Amino acid sequence: MDKANQIGNFVFAGCMFVGGGIGFYTDNLVAGGAIGMGVGFIARAIILSRHKD
Repeated sequence: MDKANQIGNFVFAGCMFVGGGIGFYTDNLVAGGAIGMGVGFIARAIILSRHKD
């Protein structure tokens, strides 16, 4: 579970950076960051659910 948790954390952070970058590009950094966080939480949950021990 530790390896899946690490991967999930990296995916979450990556989604936040992508969302922030899109928000910066569209002049709406807060909305982009929030969307990136939402996608990151969903992606992390999927990764953790598929790697149950």
